[in-house]
Amino acid sequence: MQISVIGGTGFVGQAVVERLLADGHHLRLLVRPGSTAKAPQDPRCTLVEGQLEDPASLNNCIKGTEAVIYLVGLLRENRAAGITFELLQLQGVERSIAAAQACGVPRFLLMSANGIDAGTTPYQRTKLQAEAALKASGLTWSIFRPSVIFGDPKGRMEFCSQLKAELIDSPIPAPLFYQGLLPTQAGQFQLGPVRVEDVAAAFATALTRDDSQGQTYALCGPEAVSWKEILTTIAAASGQKKTMLPAPVLFIAPVAALLERFQWFPVTRDQLSMLVAGNCCATDGFAQLGLTAAPFNAAALAYLHNR
Repeated sequence: MQISVIGGTGFVGQAVVERLLADGHHLRLLVRPGSTAKAPQDPRCTLVEGQLEDPASLNNCIKGTEAVIYLVGLLRENRAAGITFELLQLQGVERSIAAAQACGVPRFLLMSANGIDAGTTPYQRTKLQAEAALKASGLTWSIFRPSVIFGDPKGRMEFCSQLKAELIDSPIPAPLFYQGLLPTQAGQFQLGPVRVEDVAAAFATALTRDDSQGQTYALCGPEAVSWKEILTTIAAASGQKKTMLPAPVLFIAPVAALLERFQWFPVTRDQLSMLVAGNCCATDGFAQLGLTAAPFNAAALAYLHNR
């Protein structure tokens, strides 16, 4: 199959591209000028230099393919650099949908995110609006909602590597966030960490199944894992032991609101709010696709040991 991939050089994108190539597909990747070195050097992979904001670049990437996969996402805005949720998570999807329609490409697979239904943050709202735009487009769609994604970053940004660098390797005790005044539930909110190769498998499998059309897949690992367990597992995989202390969101959120405009500050107020809300799946999208996700444990994080 001929597939166009938007966002194929990021953390999830590289895993999806590797899986699609392994399955024998031919790909067209939209790559920013100067970023071609991040893309695979494979004869079945055509690199199209261009900008997400440029309709001509998108049309050039998408024309002649049978499906579009949109993987561009953003964990944190950098407004000073023009990097916003509105641009990348909504307008980019809308422009890619328009290009698919103009080029007669009927199939569109979108990476969204689990836990966005509250719609209380710009991150969540732009994801929801992108989903709505795709559903209203007339294209044949599938939507994927992964929880936090882990795996060998291969030089890219990744959840566990970032936590190791910012919290585990730091001489300061790691924070066990909690809401309210009493720390009885410190660090007990739960996430559903999912391996990046499993997310890639979900995309690849959906392409082969007619019953994936018009479906939204929640993608979590097989077990819900508490924040404290996640930090403990990252420390163990890194060959470390880590002191942890309760950290009240009530007092940290105002500090985050004040300092989040600085990229060196590790967390924004919205990120903190979404984190402590938890991020587990109500349904098993992997089971719907006939797949089984790998567990989150120290063995799965072996790539952290010498980082």
